[in-house]
Amino acid sequence: MSAQFPNEQTEDGVFDRQDDLFRNWVTDDGRSEYPAEPDRYHLYVSLACPWAHRTIIARKLKGLEDIIGMTVVDPIRDHRGWAFKNGPGHSVDPINGFEFLSEAYTATDPTYQSRVTVPVLWDSQSRLIVNNSEDDIMRMFNQAFNRLTNNQTEFYPKVLRTEIDQLNTIIYEHVNNGVYKAGFASTQGAYENAVAIVFETLGELESRLSNQRYLFGSQIVETDWKLFVTLIRFDAVYHGHFKCNIRRITDYPNIWAYLKDLYQYKGIAETVNFDHIKRHYYITHDDINPTGIVPVGPVQDLVSSHDRERFS
Repeated sequence: MSAQFPNEQTEDGVFDRQDDLFRNWVTDDGRSEYPAEPDRYHLYVSLACPWAHRTIIARKLKGLEDIIGMTVVDPIRDHRGWAFKNGPGHSVDPINGFEFLSEAYTATDPTYQSRVTVPVLWDSQSRLIVNNSEDDIMRMFNQAFNRLTNNQTEFYPKVLRTEIDQLNTIIYEHVNNGVYKAGFASTQGAYENAVAIVFETLGELESRLSNQRYLFGSQIVETDWKLFVTLIRFDAVYHGHFKCNIRRITDYPNIWAYLKDLYQYKGIAETVNFDHIKRHYYITHDDINPTGIVPVGPVQDLVSSHDRERFS
């Protein structure tokens, strides 16, 4: 079986995701060469990508839409990588006129040979990538621009940071990236191992959410949004396309109600684009879905009552 990304595949068929290369930081106190300033930074994203979706949510919830611009790539990615084209929900690049996101990578490092990924935080002044790690970008958006927005909403509270980091790691390895390890596995054994871990962890999360509204009680933290971007894609894509089909998210009463609760949080629904999500996965991954047929379902009622307020 061929691998989706051969350079990120082990000999035993396990998908081993590449590390993010660009890890500079925007700061609000002059500690870095990238100070927090309005209209200086630009976010390149895909509405299909769960990693990019995290930064879209952080930009939305931290009130940064008038301070940091954003351009959405075409959800259909071919061998040339993410492209800038006009279409429903995506556009050409208004900042640099790039045709492909790879141009941002080679402008920053002419020797770059690894896979081109979203999100990208671009500095319009130096004309370089600041950072391509969604974890870093979320943290920067959480704090670095507070002086400009007066938005003090805190998604990484100091008192919970150790516990947040620990749960972030579990959710990343076993759920966020776990579905990819299942979907991109190139041997039966690698697939079955990955799927087992995904559903074991979902079972643990179902139990955790049985007596509290969010992952850390009554306060939403970054971990909730990191989990949300996988849950919202699960039944539409990962259940079928990535063969994570032991259960659906709708089969977990607590997780399903939790997902609806987060989806109904002010501003979040407008960050979710199922058309981009489904067309990206089902058309781009032609080794998994060679016909390119995009399923019309599932029908999901994400706006009905969830009753999670009882834990507040």
